[in-house]
Amino acid sequence: MYRPGIKVVDCTIRDGGLTNNSHFTAETVRAVYKAVCQAGIDYVELGYRNSRKMFSPEEFGPWRFCDDEQLHEVTDGIDPGATKLAVMMDAHKSTSDDILPSEKSCVDMIRVATYVKDVDKAIGLAKVAHEKGYETTINIMAISVEGGPELAECLRQLEEETNALAVYVVDSFGALYSEEVHFFVETYQMHVKTKEVGVHMHNSQQLAFANTIEGIIKGANFVDGTLYGLGRGAGNCPTELLLGFLKNPKFDIAPLLEVLGEYILPLQKEIDWGYHVPYMLTAARNLHPLAAIEWMADPDKKEDLIGFYKKLEIDYE
Repeated sequence: MYRPGIKVVDCTIRDGGLTNNSHFTAETVRAVYKAVCQAGIDYVELGYRNSRKMFSPEEFGPWRFCDDEQLHEVTDGIDPGATKLAVMMDAHKSTSDDILPSEKSCVDMIRVATYVKDVDKAIGLAKVAHEKGYETTINIMAISVEGGPELAECLRQLEEETNALAVYVVDSFGALYSEEVHFFVETYQMHVKTKEVGVHMHNSQQLAFANTIEGIIKGANFVDGTLYGLGRGAGNCPTELLLGFLKNPKFDIAPLLEVLGEYILPLQKEIDWGYHVPYMLTAARNLHPLAAIEWMADPDKKEDLIGFYKKLEIDYE
């Protein structure tokens, strides 16, 4: 049986943009947006709204900035149904000057991504976004290396000082196992009484889908996915798998299958994402996957698994 309170966020273009510096064509973004809306998914996140002072438009595509003009271009003429449009702002890479009043924007939700150490910046962004009429969430990244009194204090601040709909457990390193997912969801629930808990999982150990389920079992009501798991490194929980598990009759998987076949699967000729041993090795050590991403980017090293293993042994012994 399904739990109607669960909200699904599809992050295909936003998280997938970490694989290609957000250089998706407008046609691809429009197709994904249309399919997600037709599928009845609650939110669709079409990229970052990060500062041009920190990211060069010459290097990064338009979905790293998500100007409203660009968003209007890909959403115009498409019936969103009940689907709301989201963008993400990194607390340490964004500015509140880029937040228009909601009545002048087609964005419904701003998701603020932060590390525990930057929580004050995240609270400031979230407050401005809320005051300007947006729904908000707070996504705490790299949660597998956070804990103790610092996390507890961070959660208490978010409870007391923001109007966020949800606060997210984000397994950036793909390092968590089910027991740790349980621990973090329960910890959030202990301190965040008036907000939902969300989960955003990475697939470095082939556990993104399983850990999302574990979060749901423990009461997380905001859950993230991407089409075919498209995302940085090993990728994310596949949205199509998630809809199959949730059994909610409001969802229609057919539009997702259509866009998967026509737009997402062909991207595998250009972008390499998904489970690979180097990502597993970094996750097992609770490390950021950057070292594995850099190793995999060298065609002469990609299949040298023992070489990468030995590198980690030397670098992190």
